[in-house]
Amino acid sequence: MKIKNWEIFIFVLLYHIGILALLPFAIPVFSWSAFIFFFVTYVIGGMSITVGYHRLYSHKAYTAKPVFEWLVLIGSLMAFEMSALKWSFDHRLHHNHVDTDEDPYSINKGFWYAHILWLFDYVREFDAKLVPDLMKNPRVMFQDKYYIPLVIVANALVVWFGCLFMEPLAAFYYGFLLRMAMVQHCTWFINSLCHTIGAKTYARELSAVDNAAMALFTFGEGYHNYHHAFAADYRNGIRWYHFDPTKWTIWIASKLGMTDKLRTVNSIILLKSLVQKDRLLIIDRLSHEVEEIATEWTHKVETLATQFDEVSSNLSKKLRELKGVSGAQKMNIKKEVKALRINFNKSWQDWIQMTRIADKQFELEH
Repeated sequence: MKIKNWEIFIFVLLYHIGILALLPFAIPVFSWSAFIFFFVTYVIGGMSITVGYHRLYSHKAYTAKPVFEWLVLIGSLMAFEMSALKWSFDHRLHHNHVDTDEDPYSINKGFWYAHILWLFDYVREFDAKLVPDLMKNPRVMFQDKYYIPLVIVANALVVWFGCLFMEPLAAFYYGFLLRMAMVQHCTWFINSLCHTIGAKTYARELSAVDNAAMALFTFGEGYHNYHHAFAADYRNGIRWYHFDPTKWTIWIASKLGMTDKLRTVNSIILLKSLVQKDRLLIIDRLSHEVEEIATEWTHKVETLATQFDEVSSNLSKKLRELKGVSGAQKMNIKKEVKALRINFNKSWQDWIQMTRIADKQFELEH
């Protein structure tokens, strides 16, 4: 690979060298204050990327008041991951061309390319047509125009603040160098690790995977297979037990009137979409099997898919009817909905069981 972005390469190389070179001197000045300082700045920087750059600006998963936008735009300066405009442009390009040569950080070019090497190789051919909404946002454009002085001043102030209650070296090392490296590598691991190791829970045809361990370090971004399947959803972790503080932050902000129009995928629509994707994938794999096996499995797949579609459609219909009735009629429809939900869940479990068998027999994941 030929290095094209020498400025970025030198910057990344120097701060990694700095982390290693200063480590023997940083260990003696480590303290709980230094750890808290590191952790707080890490959370501010990382969360500003996930809440702002990713789910707000890149995917328009919700809307936000100007004061909320300023908070994430300023907080993102702790991440040192370029402006929201450029970050979102690259990320939209990634989603539009995922796993192809046009994907800026395609996993098909290798783990380490997707993780970090793409930064030194990628030449951004900026096209305003991909981010017309951001081009009209004065806050985003201000941050983009003055990004370099803003990021320098912000981080200098953070280090200065740290010097008030700890050794200057500790403030610089833990509150800047180590924090910046941690935030950046966690972001990069989404592009590499979360396209390599994990479960393809929602979209088997994609390289993106769900990795609960990475969700712990990336504020919920580890549920990456779901994200690529339903990128407009403001949630990445959709289950109650999923660790997704980015989702919680956006939701709490909505209750405070700072965010609005939180976009979600209806659970019935979500599962119908998954069934359709699995159906097409299995039918495609069956085209390479002998006729007898293909015929038997095609019948099985089409039967279960049709059954699930009918049950889910009936459930959706009854739920719509439920909104416009009252009294005794409402109670009757509630009973019908309850029965349909039981059938819906059973039909989904039948589908899951079939796809697990098909996965073992036909290797559905690529």
